[in-house]
Amino acid sequence: MDAYVYILSNKSHRLYIGATTDLARRVAEHRNKKYATAFTARYHFDRLVYYEVLPDFAAALERERAMKQWHRARKVALIQAENPNWLDLTPRLTDLSFLR
Repeated sequence: MDAYVYILSNKSHRLYIGATTDLARRVAEHRNKKYATAFTARYHFDRLVYYEVLPDFAAALERERAMKQWHRARKVALIQAENPNWLDLTPRLTDLSFLR
């Protein structure tokens, strides 16, 4: 089963990195502030700016942990290489089959 590592951002370009097996559902949960006291709810993370498809959840967790250790500049470079305008990538989530 595919899994995803993703980066969310907000208008101040604060970053949040997570991993999931259902990216569309997880982004919706963040946006709808399912967990009202969570970091992503408090800082109004509202845009998906980067994601990667990985073969399974264990690989996604490993990648998430590695990325969280990076300096901010490396994370920003990763985002800008794929999404230089920091656009919200959520509309792409309606059909992730093109990634396989």
